[in-house]
Amino acid sequence: MKFGVEFVPYLRLDALVRLARSVEEAGVEQIWVCDHYHNRYVHSVLTQLALETKRVKLGPGITNPYLVHPAITAAAVATLNEVSEGRALLGISAGDPLFMATVGIEQRKPVTAVGEAIHLIRELLAGNRVSFTGEFFSCNGARLRFKLVNKIPIYVGGRRRRMLELAGSAADGVLINASDPEDIEECMGYIKRGLKESGRSDKGFDFVAYMPVSIGGDLKRARESARGVVAFVASSAPSASLEHHGIAPEEVEPIRRQLMAGEIKKARLAVTEKMIDAFAVCGSVGALASRVEELERLGVTRTVIGSPMGPEPARAVQSIAKALL
Repeated sequence: MKFGVEFVPYLRLDALVRLARSVEEAGVEQIWVCDHYHNRYVHSVLTQLALETKRVKLGPGITNPYLVHPAITAAAVATLNEVSEGRALLGISAGDPLFMATVGIEQRKPVTAVGEAIHLIRELLAGNRVSFTGEFFSCNGARLRFKLVNKIPIYVGGRRRRMLELAGSAADGVLINASDPEDIEECMGYIKRGLKESGRSDKGFDFVAYMPVSIGGDLKRARESARGVVAFVASSAPSASLEHHGIAPEEVEPIRRQLMAGEIKKARLAVTEKMIDAFAVCGSVGALASRVEELERLGVTRTVIGSPMGPEPARAVQSIAKALL
């Protein structure tokens, strides 16, 4: 099993740099930085982390094509690749529809939008001059005026069937937004269907469980720290996932309403204990290690230790690294 971590840049840059150095020293291979407009800007953060590290790979986890044209994303990740001397990654998906609604953007036909974005980004990163007219995006002889020296892996994030099938058919890896083994097993089936239908082998494909984790000595405090991210995961969980976890749709609706209104604190309060059990791994490093073993048996090749990591992220990183790496 390989490992990555997720950073949410609500933390100050100096704190993120310290965490990045600690993560790299521990042997973690990837750092993914969330791309949400209300946090520090993802590519500024990634540039700073690239300058302060030497080996760990870095990328937006995840960006979306609704807020920024794919050509801009291609230029941004290509520049990150140059700054980091070949360590750039790209995570892309449709983004959080609730947050995009707060800036007046509708998440329409997400699989089509992401598919078109991946096509354009790949062509531009390959150094090609691109002429393309799609349902969402167009390019008329567009190209990058500088060259890459290595390929940048593209990962598609998601939880629903069609987005995961797209990951299998078009990406180098997938960031599965789930932590429960039953959810993961369902997702793996969709990804492998996408691989098979596109005639691709799963050899070298990176199956990543991108899961909320909160590790700390005090179980109650660890679970409390996970409430924020669980609110987002629960709000976008497929109905089949809610059903098998015994969570009624009406339990999730108050969370969606509060997130739509920008009331994150109130959304946190609406999260139930059952949702925390379903969508996060909380408590001891031993509990996390057991979950990682379960997911490895299902074919997961990498675990990303997602936000919040723990009530004290720096201490949590050290504990997790000592136990798992």
